[in-house]
Amino acid sequence: MRFLVWLFRAFLFFALFAFALNNRQTATVHWFFGQEWHAPLVIVVLAAFAAGCAVGVLAMVPAWWHHRRQATRQVEGATPAAAAQPQPAAEVLAEHPPREGL
Repeated sequence: MRFLVWLFRAFLFFALFAFALNNRQTATVHWFFGQEWHAPLVIVVLAAFAAGCAVGVLAMVPAWWHHRRQATRQVEGATPAAAAQPQPAAEVLAEHPPREGL
């Protein structure tokens, strides 16, 4: 399984590398007030992808903070005796299995 994951990663790397080599032409990005930016097309695509990732992460920050506060409250409110008790079957099944190989 690990071999297939590494094979997929290698394929993805070479596909993106070929994409970069095939898109070296200069692209012009027109901004507001007549400003222009001239850069290779692959750089423009990479910048747009990075900006999208940054916006996505920033959009998730409030939810992460909420879940972190909620988990902290649960840990602070739990007593040692309650932590030692076995969990009901419904709670055990609701947990996610560990991710391996990624």
